[in-house]
Amino acid sequence: MGAIIGVGAVMLSYYGNPANTGICVSCFMENIAGSLGLHNNFRMQYLRPEIMGFVIGAFLMSLRSKEFDSMGGSSPLLRFFIGILLIIGCSVFIGCPVKMILRLAAGDIGAVVGFVGLATGIYIGLEFVENGFQLGVARRAPRANGYVIPGIMIFLLILAFIKPAFIAQSTRGAAAQHAPMLLSLAIGLAIGAMAQRTKFCITGGIARIFLWGPREIMNCPRSTAMLISIISFVSFALVANLLTGQFNFGLHGQPSSNESFGWAFLGMLMVGFGSVLIKGCPLRQLTAAGSGDNDAGATVMGMLVGAALVRNWNLGGDASGTPLSAQIAVLLGICILLIIGLLNRKRGYGIAPEYQTGLE
Repeated sequence: MGAIIGVGAVMLSYYGNPANTGICVSCFMENIAGSLGLHNNFRMQYLRPEIMGFVIGAFLMSLRSKEFDSMGGSSPLLRFFIGILLIIGCSVFIGCPVKMILRLAAGDIGAVVGFVGLATGIYIGLEFVENGFQLGVARRAPRANGYVIPGIMIFLLILAFIKPAFIAQSTRGAAAQHAPMLLSLAIGLAIGAMAQRTKFCITGGIARIFLWGPREIMNCPRSTAMLISIISFVSFALVANLLTGQFNFGLHGQPSSNESFGWAFLGMLMVGFGSVLIKGCPLRQLTAAGSGDNDAGATVMGMLVGAALVRNWNLGGDASGTPLSAQIAVLLGICILLIIGLLNRKRGYGIAPEYQTGLE
């Protein structure tokens, strides 16, 4: 998994995707939202086949391995809303957890702040889980429900190939920088399939750092496999960046970043916190939705709405820094997550059953 996502992502940036952005779920969701007319930023409009590939690859792998299972009903509206907050937090940092790792592997020292923020948010989320937080237990749903998100992604992929007039596509800006469509789709399918098979998740891997000794919760005592996969991801991406001349060690003037480090920390804190509450980072939500998880599907739709709001309401960071509207959104979002955590905590309940299968 580390080799596929690390080398694959670096190859995508080498062949056309923006620098340090071979893969970025939040950036790509903003591109898709723009192409569908949900915002009018002409620099962020492109149907990124990588996103469709993640979901379709996970869908096909889950069918092959007989792991496709239509489940849902665990507070979908709250998950939808948290999906919005995840994209806002990622956009303030200028990248999702996957892009954070790619920035580190490309020599961007500033991304360390995002990593620390993400880890802090994960720790806060785990404290809530350990003290009885739960969003309810998902139940089996009609199989057709699990086909909705994969079906939407297949439809969007068809639109990406036929390019009808009502689908917008940037001619300049970040969205105009993209690798060949077939290459993007192939790498997206491979990553989606492997992520489904391995249950790969950035926040889940980092969470293992805190799950030792007396903190052996979620039935994953001393589990390091997912953490090792992240280390593998960094290693392969680092080597690939060195071999392709994309490694640029430093703090200032890095692509797809700014020096608003305090807000980057808080943005990723919100992402880590929210990801623990819904059991998975943005990439994991996409692959889980492809495997029939209707609750993850609700989160994915929230992520798409969040991507539109980021552009329409100026809620993301840019090269010049973090605008006031984005600062307010991050502070408000963290407060809302704290309220959600408190209102859904059952005192004396211990670890909720749905979290005892592991943070996926």
